[in-house]
Amino acid sequence: MTVPGRLDCGGAVPSEREIRVYAIVRSGGRQHKVAVGDIVEVDKISTAKPGDTVELSTLLVVDGDAVTSDPWVLDGIKVLAEVVDHTKGAKIDILRYKNKTGYRRRQGHRQQYTAIKVTEIPTAAK
Repeated sequence: MTVPGRLDCGGAVPSEREIRVYAIVRSGGRQHKVAVGDIVEVDKISTAKPGDTVELSTLLVVDGDAVTSDPWVLDGIKVLAEVVDHTKGAKIDILRYKNKTGYRRRQGHRQQYTAIKVTEIPTAAK
């Protein structure tokens, strides 16, 4: 059932009884919300090849009702992910123009990404 004015993303809605474990991780100066099985594009990890396992530093872990944000506990928790592929993002056109002077410059950029699949999120010992 769709409600007027709301977008239906078509995804499965988790039930209230289902425990969802996710983590906020840092990679390349950015933060990503990940769960086990998610495929996430992060800034390129140049030392990793497809099939390698990488560790991501954790900022927050949510396990049902338990939220772990203590930095001393999170030091020992590393999210494990497998490198799937290296890709490039969409092209960004950079145009510079100054009126009446004939100054025009055109530059393009494609950001390089690494697609990773999250395999394990260890939880804090209770």
